[in-house]
Amino acid sequence: MGDVVSLRLHRKRKERDAKADKAAENRAKFGRTKAEKTQESALAELAERRLQGHRIDNGEDGS
Repeated sequence: MGDVVSLRLHRKRKERDAKADKAAENRAKFGRTKAEKTQESALAELAERRLQGHRIDNGEDGS
């Protein structure tokens, strides 16, 4: 004879596992720490400053 399985507990466990999987997907998709966000913005600002520093200014009148 097989083991007795509580369907209610099985259903709840399945729902918890599904929520855990969804949470893991969201962490991978949206989860960045404040330090990572700050570092990314600092690198973007540095790249913009370097680009502006290498820009050649021909003047406003085109001469």
